[in-house]
Amino acid sequence: MGYGTRQARELGRELGGGFPPVKQAGMKPAMPDTLSPLGAFARAHDPDRFLCALFAPAERREAIFTLIAYNHELARAREAARTPMIALIRLQWWRDAVEEAAAGKPPRRHEVAGPLHAAITAGLLDPDSLQAMADAREAEAEEEGIPTEAAFAAYCRASAGGFAVTAGRLLGAAGPVLAALQEAGAAYGLAGILRSTAALAGQGRCLLPADSLAAAGLTAEEVIADPTTAAPVIATLAGRGLRQAEALRPHPPRGAVAAALPLVLARRDLRRLARGRAIPPTRGLGDRLAVTLAGLLGRA
Repeated sequence: MGYGTRQARELGRELGGGFPPVKQAGMKPAMPDTLSPLGAFARAHDPDRFLCALFAPAERREAIFTLIAYNHELARAREAARTPMIALIRLQWWRDAVEEAAAGKPPRRHEVAGPLHAAITAGLLDPDSLQAMADAREAEAEEEGIPTEAAFAAYCRASAGGFAVTAGRLLGAAGPVLAALQEAGAAYGLAGILRSTAALAGQGRCLLPADSLAAAGLTAEEVIADPTTAAPVIATLAGRGLRQAEALRPHPPRGAVAAALPLVLARRDLRRLARGRAIPPTRGLGDRLAVTLAGLLGRA
């Protein structure tokens, strides 16, 4: 797959440099050296998936940015809500927006809902998959938390895994590849939750499974009060997740590799977490290079 000038420039920025794009046979025509509003939104709120999205075909990239923005809004539903009930209301708002787009009704006036409506009506994003992503986030609004490791794994598969499936379908993946992408997405979701334990505690939240905490003699309340107490639980869950992530080989078609690339970051994060190492809040050059190399090679 050739890369346009705009994509090469964005990769240069993500890698912290300004190297000029390399000319390739079959390179697509140069595009304007500006990000769309949705591209800028995705880069600001989900830089990991934004970097991965740069390896999507140009004609699908804006829809991937839309999906990233939608996923961010779902993730914010609980974060921005004072109570679980308000979070559920926010999630229902997005369900209604998707349902209205699928029914051909006018778009809602919102910076993300408008482009989401356009992507749905153009047949680029599957409404059922989008609804399932919203459903998955209800687990975050449960006041008693996530009870078991099995429920925790199901949550990761449905939320981050659902994102990967929706992205893969948009990019032309099908059949067993989608199932592999779901597991890859779940691994990325697991790593994200584990590395965000302290940040979630700062919001008065804990998404670690209650049975894992109990086995370590902990409660969610204790983790919220002192996130460092969860270190053994995080290391155990990361170790299990790493073994599964290292065994995954999604093998998406070349045009769908962007949907699999978060697995590269998941492996690196889980390896650090399993060893008890802290993960910096911003990506280092090594992480960004690893994604870039995998994207250029067309495999995760």
